[in-house]
Amino acid sequence: MKTIFGPRKLRKAFEKTVVLIGVFDGLHRGHRYLIQKAVSLSRARNKKSICVTFHPHPKGQPYLISLEHRLRLIEALGVDYCLVIKFNRKFSQVTAEDFVKDILVKFFHPEFIFIGENFRFGYQARGTAELLKGLSKTFGFKVRAVKELSVRDPRRRRGRQKISSRGIRHLIKGGELKEAQRLLGRRVSVLGTVISGAKRGRGFGYPTANINPHHEVLPANGVYVVKIFYRAKEYQGICNIGKRPTFNNPEDNQTIEAHLFNFKKNIYGQDLEIQFLKKIRDEKKFPDHSSLVEQIKKDHRKALRILKNIR
Repeated sequence: MKTIFGPRKLRKAFEKTVVLIGVFDGLHRGHRYLIQKAVSLSRARNKKSICVTFHPHPKGQPYLISLEHRLRLIEALGVDYCLVIKFNRKFSQVTAEDFVKDILVKFFHPEFIFIGENFRFGYQARGTAELLKGLSKTFGFKVRAVKELSVRDPRRRRGRQKISSRGIRHLIKGGELKEAQRLLGRRVSVLGTVISGAKRGRGFGYPTANINPHHEVLPANGVYVVKIFYRAKEYQGICNIGKRPTFNNPEDNQTIEAHLFNFKKNIYGQDLEIQFLKKIRDEKKFPDHSSLVEQIKKDHRKALRILKNIR
C-alpha cells in the first residue's frame, strides 16, 4: 500500500477507482467489514482501492491505536492507496460538497464510494450518506452506504450489540482481552518502538525490550503471553505491563517490557507489534531479586505451555 500524506502530495489523478472513507479508529470488525467489501469490489472490477482517512481524530477523541498502526492494519486488508488528511482548523471549514468535488472526484474519479451509513464529514459534519447519494448523480459515481455492524451480545440471549471504539477501549484497559478480541476481529495489539532501559532483565538472564507505545491503549497491568512481530517475522514471548514495584522507583510510569524467546538481536530504535494472547498473572512486588527471577522462570514455562495450544 502506498500512503499519501495530504492532497497536496497527489501528483496526478487516478483513473476510475473504488474509494472508502472513514476514521477507522481501532480497525474493529465494523471497520474491517467496510474495508473488505470495498477491496473485494475493487478487485472484482480490476480497479484501485483508495482509503481516505483523517488524523488527528475529527472529534478530538483519543485513538485506540496510533496512525502508523492503523495504516499497517489497513494495508493488511489489501488496500492499494491510503490518503491521510490532516484534520486541522482549516480542513474543518471545508464543506462536504467541496470535499467530494475538489478531492474525491478531482483526484480519484471514483466509480464507487463506500461509507458507513452513519458517518459524517465536511463542515459541521453536514456530509451524510444521503448527501453523497445526491452528489453521485452530478459526478457519476455510485454510493455504498454500509450498515453499522452489530454482533451477538453474550450477556443477552437474543440481544445484539453495536461495536464501538470507545467500548473496546474500556475492555482493553480492564484486561478483558477475549471480549475485546471478539469485537475487534483481531487480537489486541500494541505497536511501539524499542528504547533503552535499565538492562536489569539482561542481568537476570531474561533480556527485555523496553517499548515506547505509539499513543496506544494498553491492557491492564500484569504479565501476558504474547506474540511479537519484528520485520514481518513472528516471535513468542512474555510481556510485563506495569510500574516494576520490586525496584521501588516512585518515578516509574507504566512501562512495557517484552522478553522474546530465543532472540538475541540488538533492536534499539526498531518497531515491534505485540499481540496479547492471555494474561498469566497480576503484577506484584517481590521481596528480593532472586524471588523475581524464580517467578520469571515460572512465567516462562507457563507461557510455553499456553503457546502450544494457540495457533
